[in-house]
Amino acid sequence: MNQFNKSFVYAVCIVSAMGGLLFGYDWVVIGGAKPFYELYFGIADSASLQGLAMTVALIGCMIGALLCGSLADRIGRKKLLIIASLIFLISSAAVGASKGFMFFLASRFVSGVGIGLASGLSPMYIAEVAPTSVRGKLVSLNQLTIVFGILAAQITNWLIAEDIPSGMGTAEIAASWNGQMAWRWMFWAAMVPSALFFLFALFIPESPRWLALKGRDSSSLDILTKVGGRDYATKELESIKSTNIIANTQGGLKLLFSNPYRKVLLLGVVIAIFQQWCGTNVIFNYAQEIFQSAGYEIGDVLFNIVVTGIANVVFTFIAIFTVDRWGRRVLMLMGAGGLCGIYLVLGTCYFFHVSSFFMIILVVAAIACYAMTLGPCTWVLLSEIFPNKVRAVAVATSTFALWVGSSTLTYTFPLLNKTLGSFGTFWIYSGVCLFGFLFMHKFLPETKGKSLEQLEKELCSK
Repeated sequence: MNQFNKSFVYAVCIVSAMGGLLFGYDWVVIGGAKPFYELYFGIADSASLQGLAMTVALIGCMIGALLCGSLADRIGRKKLLIIASLIFLISSAAVGASKGFMFFLASRFVSGVGIGLASGLSPMYIAEVAPTSVRGKLVSLNQLTIVFGILAAQITNWLIAEDIPSGMGTAEIAASWNGQMAWRWMFWAAMVPSALFFLFALFIPESPRWLALKGRDSSSLDILTKVGGRDYATKELESIKSTNIIANTQGGLKLLFSNPYRKVLLLGVVIAIFQQWCGTNVIFNYAQEIFQSAGYEIGDVLFNIVVTGIANVVFTFIAIFTVDRWGRRVLMLMGAGGLCGIYLVLGTCYFFHVSSFFMIILVVAAIACYAMTLGPCTWVLLSEIFPNKVRAVAVATSTFALWVGSSTLTYTFPLLNKTLGSFGTFWIYSGVCLFGFLFMHKFLPETKGKSLEQLEKELCSK
């Protein structure tokens, strides 16, 4: 279909993608706040408590991802988006107001639950609303808002934190504006987009495919008519019904792990974990350590981090305009192969103690490669490869696997870096990317230009 109601479809998808904006912001903001809240809570000398502060939100992400599938099927996509926006709003206020470390951890955990819900729900909702011809582009909007959220967090951290004079001691930093208030405002800044997300989410329609799943064909037809007109709506609804997604055939985990669905689930889980284990996201979580290992002073690190964020945004824009033209499979293979080569060179530079602007170029190249390939395409694939009747629980399961991958990546990087050095760590990531390339070359089909129902018939018949 070439003609559709662009203003309606884009508005609805942009609102849903605001979950990605908050996901990206909340995920990265802690990196800028880290040096200051650690001093405030007195955990600067405790590696275990520092690790707990960094990973507790990821545990919440896994819980949120698990809850997403059953809740999305039970109460609907729209209501769950509203709930996620409220979680973001309340948890952002709570984290910034924390007086004790345990309250800080509890608030970060709740914030992680919101991330877990939004990370799977937003792309799933967009895929169920968007016309086939622009589905990849519109689902990629979710990744674009994620990287905008990342960049917003990086810039916010940079602007809020005051310059630290050379030679300033930890006690002085702890007693300064940075140590007492700056890190709080970094978290509180998320309250503004959270409130807007909540307000806008009240006015978007429910997913037409969820409505059909519940047997509410009339409501589903009305929304599909707004998307593409009456003829389009009638054809789409007939296609949806042909895949037997009436209410009494809704599937849960038992159906998901049965033939033929478990084979598609395995594909989704591997893609989700690989997006994290490819290693690029450690650059956002541990940028300070990576740039310092390359010979840069702390004063230069925050600026370098902003540079990586800008590259992330620019190349995600490129992905939006290529995902429906080049296809998901081509971009995923480009990403895996490109990162394999970049990490190989980056590790070699660390091995020979290269410390120059060339290291920034390699780091930015890795982020650029990821941003236009594995970053957005993973979410597109997870939102479209699963059959209608198990999509919610399958996306939730794959998103849970993604956050398990993210947690293990975040936890193991300091250990690998300490044991093997930066060169060995990036060589391992290069090997992981080589495996990902070979796996996807053999098992990943092309999905562009195919309806969700057509993909279901093709993938489940193989």
